[in-house]
Amino acid sequence: MKLRRLALAPLVAALAVLAAGCGGKSSKPETANDWANSFCASATTWKDSVASAVSPLKNGNITKDSVNTAFDDFKSATNTFTGDVKGLGKPPTKAGDQAKSDIDQLTTQIDNSVNTIQSAVKNISDVSSALAAVPAVTGALASMRTDVSTTFHNLQKIDANGELTSAFANSQACKSLANSVNAG
Repeated sequence: MKLRRLALAPLVAALAVLAAGCGGKSSKPETANDWANSFCASATTWKDSVASAVSPLKNGNITKDSVNTAFDDFKSATNTFTGDVKGLGKPPTKAGDQAKSDIDQLTTQIDNSVNTIQSAVKNISDVSSALAAVPAVTGALASMRTDVSTTFHNLQKIDANGELTSAFANSQACKSLANSVNAG
C-alpha cells in the first residue's frame, strides 16, 4: 500500500497544483461589475471544488476507486465551471464580444484537457498504470492552470474603455482569484 501511495503522489500533487491556482451562478449579469464578479466567483468555486475533490487522495486514501471518485468530482466541478462561465454570456461592454470569445476558447481548452485526463486515468489499475498516467495528467493540469490564468489576465485588459478593468479591480471575488492565480 505504501508503494501505491508513493506512486500516485505525483498525480495527487498535480491535481493539488491545479486546485491552488485556479464554478457559481449562470444568470446573465446586467453590469460589467456583475459579470466580472460572477466570472471570478465561478472560478473560485471551481478552484475550491477541485481542492475538495483531491483532498482524499492527499490524505493517503489512494486506491483505484478513490482516484476514480476524485476524477469524477473534478470533472463535475469542471463541467459546472464551464457551464457557468458560458452562461454568463458576453459582458455588457464594448469589448463584450471579445470577452465572450475568450471564454469560449477557455472552455474548449478546459474540455480538451479534461478529456486528456480522463483518457489517462480511466485505465489505472495498479502502481505501474498510475505512474504511466502521471505525465499526461500533470501536463493537462498545467495547461488548464495556464489557460485559466491567461484568460483571467486577458479579460482584465481587453476593454479599451476600462469598464472590465475597473470591474475586475473592484470585485472582491476577483481580488481573491487574482491572489490565488498570482501565488501559483
